[in-house]
Amino acid sequence: MEPNSKQSQTVVLHTILGAGHLAPMVELAKLFLGRGFAVIIAVPTPPASTADVAASSAPAVARIAAANPSISFHNLPPPDYPEPDPDGFQQLLDVIRLTVPILLTFLRSLPPVAAVVLDLFCVDALDAAAAVGVPAYFYFTSSAGVLAAFLHLPHYFATTEGDLKDMGKALLHFPGVPPIPASDMPHNVLDRADVIGASLVYHYRRMPEARGMLINTYEWLEAKAVTALGDGACVPDRPTPPVYCIGPLIVKGEDAAKGERHACLAWLDAQPERSVVFVSFGSMGAVSAEQLKEIARGLENSGHRFLWVVRSPPPEDPAKFSLPRSEPDLGALLPEKFLERTRERGMVVTSWAPQVEVLRHAATAAFVTHCGWNSILEAVTAGVPMLCWPQYAEQRLNKVLVVDGMQLGVVMDGYDEELVKAEEVEKKVRLVMDSDEGKKLRGRLAMAKEMAAEALADGGPSCTAFSDFLDDLQRSK
Repeated sequence: MEPNSKQSQTVVLHTILGAGHLAPMVELAKLFLGRGFAVIIAVPTPPASTADVAASSAPAVARIAAANPSISFHNLPPPDYPEPDPDGFQQLLDVIRLTVPILLTFLRSLPPVAAVVLDLFCVDALDAAAAVGVPAYFYFTSSAGVLAAFLHLPHYFATTEGDLKDMGKALLHFPGVPPIPASDMPHNVLDRADVIGASLVYHYRRMPEARGMLINTYEWLEAKAVTALGDGACVPDRPTPPVYCIGPLIVKGEDAAKGERHACLAWLDAQPERSVVFVSFGSMGAVSAEQLKEIARGLENSGHRFLWVVRSPPPEDPAKFSLPRSEPDLGALLPEKFLERTRERGMVVTSWAPQVEVLRHAATAAFVTHCGWNSILEAVTAGVPMLCWPQYAEQRLNKVLVVDGMQLGVVMDGYDEELVKAEEVEKKVRLVMDSDEGKKLRGRLAMAKEMAAEALADGGPSCTAFSDFLDDLQRSK
């Protein structure tokens, strides 16, 4: 069907609160716009009883909406939630579940829509889509390997006994992914009695009810996982809907979109090609003051140039982890005279750097990363080897995929202990920068970068997959 015949069709995208979930939906919305669809992103509004959630999410939503005027953002009214759960993440899950009747009312107020596309955590919105007879799809913004493991978990728990937390590093063998140490699974699913873990498994169990699943990956990068998903091996006891690999979709930095240039890019301009180690743990990543000192010593002793994004250490109260943090006091956090000793070959920036632009800069040679999927895709599309230092959520699982599956990075040993020592930081930086193994990594990354570009080109696998998805959407009428 030609794009201009779709002009009157609208898709509604619905996601959980938070820039990390909303920003990838915006990139998906741009694909729909490019094919002639109108797009509405239905954004949940946290109730007044969850003031901390509102404080951390509202400004990000407003910034993203202002930067994307071609997309319609609809703020759904807040649900009643008189007694919020003390856990911040559970609050997010509760709010999105309580928002389902509000979403249903909104869908009923619209002219017929072509489809509803949901975030992983919006599974209960399947009921709202069904009530108005609209096909529902998921957009999974992490890897195909993670999706394969997550979809297999309900079957695994139904056919085994005991807790993953008691298995240590014993290997789990799930379809389509390398063997996974049990301790590298997300912490909420390690204990069957964990309330949030049970809620997550419920989400994974319901996902196959959708008509299809879009994934932000490309088939060449994760061929085994994509095959396992397509063959139905991950969900052996029921049908698996089609999967569509439509990535890699990269979220552009806000400053880059405005045309502003961060000072660190000018510093990179003055560095030799492929000489700088970039260290950044993502928008939510933070390490202890003691760990910051170990990183500093490791970078200094490696002898290599570095660009390091330093954030204030995390608060002692985990419930406040997602709140805005103060600017770090570098003088107090880093070793004495560290900045003075390394000023000729290192740059430390506070809180934020334009990661996509940094990774694509000719001077950048390696990336110390927390293994968030967006960061992994940014590194892969830039051809930069990764030093994997996972911190939370599914990042440990991503580490397994990158190191053992894709073979595009090395692990920073000690990530699962109290501290990664300075000696390990120095050792792994030297390995990637100086050794034959590092040279081989760069060769594999060059191929991955090339295949990513091919995937997104007109007629490429990811472009074709999105067309196949749109064809299925038309057949659903």
